[in-house]
Amino acid sequence: MAGFLVWKCSDCGTHGGMRTLTQLQQNRQVVQDFTLTTLAGIPGLFARLAYIASLRDLSSGRYDHAGLAALYPDAAIQQALQLCHEQIFERILESPLLSQEEDLQACLRGMEGGLSSAVPHWRRMEAYRVLVPEAAPDYLRELFYSNLRALLEILDKEHLPAHSDA
Repeated sequence: MAGFLVWKCSDCGTHGGMRTLTQLQQNRQVVQDFTLTTLAGIPGLFARLAYIASLRDLSSGRYDHAGLAALYPDAAIQQALQLCHEQIFERILESPLLSQEEDLQACLRGMEGGLSSAVPHWRRMEAYRVLVPEAAPDYLRELFYSNLRALLEILDKEHLPAHSDA
């Protein structure tokens, strides 16, 4: 199935031996479980990004997912969800702007109040800022913010009734 995350191993060294291997296998299992049981049911990259960002506590940066917490150790959940968050974020930035626009539009349509409510709110409050993974480099944050400002302006002009200046 398309759209699933690919496990990237950046900590594959020989330090820690079997413990590291077991931890990596466990983290991989968490990622696989999360992508197959949770993310697979969420259509679109922006909707997935919004969902995973909603699992993160804004004051601590920790992710909370009751289903995973019942099955896996907290450290594995934190690493796996951070990885998923970063990969979805990167996939959005790697997508052409037209694809981003279509995906963002579908995501916002599915929100409370639909497109006509979400677009102006996101523009005014810059709600998209909470979607960025904590470890994202500043240049990728700025690119994401710039893209979202432009895409929201396009969606505002193309799909919403003309604003009255009265």
